[in-house]
Amino acid sequence: MKSVVVGTAGHIDHGKSALVRALTGTDPDRLKEEKARGITIDLGFAHQTIDGINFAFVDVPGHERFVKNMLAGVGGIDLVVLVVAADESVMPQTREHFDICRLLRVPTGLVALTKADLVDADTLELVRLEVRELAAGSFLDGAPVVPVSARTGDGLDAFRGALTEVSGKVHGRAVHGVTRLPIDRVFSMKGFGTVVTGTLVSGRIAVDAGLAVAPGDRQVKVRGVQVHGQRASEAIAGQRVAVNLAGVEVDEIDRGQALVTPGGFEATRVADVVVEVLPGARPLKHGARVRFHQGTAEILGRVALVGPAGTEAAPAAAEAGLAAQPPPGLRQSAEASAKAEALDPRGRPPGRTKVGRPGRERVVPVIAPGARAFARLRLEGPAVIARGDRYILRAYSPPVTIAGGLILDPRPPRMPIRSAAALERCRRLDFDPASDDSVDVEQRAAAVMIEDAGPAGLPLAALTSRASVDPRNVNARADSLVAARHAVRADDVLVASKIVTQLKDAIVAALTEHHRAQPLSEGVPREELREQLAAHAHPAVLRCRRKKRARTPRSSARTATAGSSRRTRRRSRPPPVCPPPPRTGC
Repeated sequence: MKSVVVGTAGHIDHGKSALVRALTGTDPDRLKEEKARGITIDLGFAHQTIDGINFAFVDVPGHERFVKNMLAGVGGIDLVVLVVAADESVMPQTREHFDICRLLRVPTGLVALTKADLVDADTLELVRLEVRELAAGSFLDGAPVVPVSARTGDGLDAFRGALTEVSGKVHGRAVHGVTRLPIDRVFSMKGFGTVVTGTLVSGRIAVDAGLAVAPGDRQVKVRGVQVHGQRASEAIAGQRVAVNLAGVEVDEIDRGQALVTPGGFEATRVADVVVEVLPGARPLKHGARVRFHQGTAEILGRVALVGPAGTEAAPAAAEAGLAAQPPPGLRQSAEASAKAEALDPRGRPPGRTKVGRPGRERVVPVIAPGARAFARLRLEGPAVIARGDRYILRAYSPPVTIAGGLILDPRPPRMPIRSAAALERCRRLDFDPASDDSVDVEQRAAAVMIEDAGPAGLPLAALTSRASVDPRNVNARADSLVAARHAVRADDVLVASKIVTQLKDAIVAALTEHHRAQPLSEGVPREELREQLAAHAHPAVLRCRRKKRARTPRSSARTATAGSSRRTRRRSRPPPVCPPPPRTGC
């Protein structure tokens, strides 16, 4: 049976929880404080089967103070129900929630005009037009707009029909990938112990399976699984899941952590990303402190700008494009600097701005509103993220949504980021998950990361944890990279072909010089050669030698150039011993 995760979005008191309650018969407001105050504070959950489809509803709070809780719930949804009260129309949190869904690239959804029984037909039509104007050019452009009343029940049947229709556009998740379940709720049940819930982003979770809680890598065992409130032997990607865990106490797990396949992910504090700033936001400055939201996690961090990103890799971003300026950090002429300080012909804000006290000002790069750029995020805590993940950035203070984007590399190498090399690297990693060919994207990303690894090589396992290659396809991707001469495989690592070539040339040059200086030597100890030329190389890389250029003498601990031992034997051979000439006299 198909499973679809539905998230609500909208302003406070617009009837999100009431709509979920009317559809499912379950009150998503579970906290005493929520019932006492009459508002949603934290995430609520309900489920209902409609026309043979399992719908799991994630009800989010609408108050601006609880947007961080809303973000913990919408990261794993398949479609959104934008709730707009007919007696108030579009409000500030309607817009912020809608912007968040756009930045997260929620694929589809519909609009519910709640409290339709409180207004007349003319007012209802006016609100419908305002909603259409808000959604124009977005993923909700042309989506069903259904008037409904949770109090009287009018419109509920039409809403169910529209929900079923829209769910047909939802695609499946990566069932065969590594397991990842961002945790949005942790509690203890009498007789069961620790239970965590979340939306299974990828992979499977089966009873008795061994998993890890990350960050932290705490090993746990699955005691039981529930899907949509029913016991199950296994849960697959795309389902709302409750998992009963053994080996961990409830106070040892928090929202923001994830259940993952052991070794499938490495926690990181640095990531190369694409940043898309909202058109109505303030320019995002280089070095700005931000709140990073991905999955169910919120982590403080800073943004370091790399340079402008082209629009060709992300056509889905309607407002893409960076204000015209040279890449940050590159030398520029006086004319280029003047252009960077001025407004571009489209009237966008400048690509640089002045900060600091008068007399001590300095110019820093910025990403203009509505622009798209490459950046490096430096986080203050560990994160479990993967290439291709969507994320949200909120200002540190006041905490308002300012940007979002795509993870390009969850573990980038150390390098000067405000440089032409860093900009070119990000451009090679850039992609659009919705339209680009996945095989080509994986191949290109793997090639970049193999080059980054240098002589140490990239472990095959990193093709999954870092380049997001399906574990079933790791060997096929490795073979393709070798066939295309992008890499050389040495045991369980991949090394860039050009690095292997450079290393071979260096080894042959070193051996040639050694034999020139010491013609009687049988070669150089292999360990000494490795320490001199490839101290950080994988041991198997030294076995990738070209034929007839380097050889191992009988003493396997030494390496020599081809033909050197013949020359050595020839040079070390003593001169022939001749008999003395015969005596010819006395």
